[in-house]
Amino acid sequence: MKTYLKYILPIFIPLIILLIPASSFAIEGLTLVEQRVIAIFVMATLCWVLEPIPIYATSVAIIVLELLIISDKGLWFTKFDSPELGQLVDHKTIMATFASPIIMLFLGGFFLAMAATKYRLDVNLARVLLKPFGHSPKYVMLGLMMITAVFSMFMSNTATTAMMLSILTPVLALFAREDMGKVAFALSVPVAANIGGIGTPIGTPPNAVALKYLINENNIRFGEWMLFAVPFVIVMLLIAWLLLIKLFPASKTEIKLNIKGRFLKTPKAITVYVVFIITILLWLMGGVHGMNAYVVAMIPVAVFSMLKIITKEDLKKISWDVLWLVSGGLRLVLH
Repeated sequence: MKTYLKYILPIFIPLIILLIPASSFAIEGLTLVEQRVIAIFVMATLCWVLEPIPIYATSVAIIVLELLIISDKGLWFTKFDSPELGQLVDHKTIMATFASPIIMLFLGGFFLAMAATKYRLDVNLARVLLKPFGHSPKYVMLGLMMITAVFSMFMSNTATTAMMLSILTPVLALFAREDMGKVAFALSVPVAANIGGIGTPIGTPPNAVALKYLINENNIRFGEWMLFAVPFVIVMLLIAWLLLIKLFPASKTEIKLNIKGRFLKTPKAITVYVVFIITILLWLMGGVHGMNAYVVAMIPVAVFSMLKIITKEDLKKISWDVLWLVSGGLRLVLH
C-alpha cells in the first residue's frame, strides 16, 4: 500500500487543483493563483521526498504545471479575468527559468570543471599542493581537506569528491582493516567538499540562488562573497579536521601519497590553464571590470566550445539533471 501511495499522493493534489474552475471560491487570504502554486509546491515536495520520479523530472514537472495552470497561455479552463483571483504569469517568464543567469553561472562552472578534469589540471594541482604536508597521516589529511575545499569552491561537490577519492583510494589500501585512520580519511573528502562549497557563489546551488536575490543596495560581488565566506570555510575546516583526528585516530605513523602525472603542455591544455586562471580572476575582480559573475561564467563556455576543448561528446557528460533541478527550484522560489 505504501508503495502505491508514493505514486498516488504527488499526482492527487495537483489533479484536484487542476479541476478547480476559474470561477471557484478561493480560500480566504489566498488568490486562486496562489492556491495553485501551493498545490504545485506540495506536489514537488512529495515527489522530491518520495521519489516516484527522478528528482530532476520533478523540477521539469513544476515548470510544465505552471505553464498549464497559472500562465497566460495555459489550459482554457484555468484562465480567468477577475483581479480578485490573482494575476496569471507571463508564459515567457516561466520558460525563461531554463536560461536564468543562475543556470548560466553553473554551466560555466561545469565547463571549467570538465576541462580541468579532461586535461588533468585538478590531479596535477593536487599532486603539487599536497607535497608540503609531509607524510604524517594527520597533516596529509589536513592538506587533502584544504585542497578538496578549494576545488569544491569552483567545482560541484560531487565531482570534487569523486576526483579526490580516486586519488585517495590507493592510500586507503595502506591502512590495516582495524585502523580507524581509514575512516577519517574516507570521511575527510566529502566533509571538506561540503564545507568548501560555501566559499563561492558557484560552490553549491543554494549560494547562487541567494546571490540572485542580493541585488541593488544588497548586491554582493563574487570577491565580496569569498571575503565573507572563506574565513568561515577555514574555521569549519579546522574544526572538522580536529574532530576527525580525535574521533578516528590513525595507528599508522607514516603514509605516502603516490600521485603520478605531469602538467600537459599541449596548446589546448595551456588554453585551459589560462582560461581557468582568467575566469577566477575576473570573478574576484568584479568591481574593477564591471562584469558580474553570470557574464564571466559564459567566457569559458564560449572559448572551450569554439576551440573544441569541450566537444559535443563532453556535453553529454554535463550534469544537466542538476541544472534542471535548480530550474524547478527557482520557479518555486520566484512565487
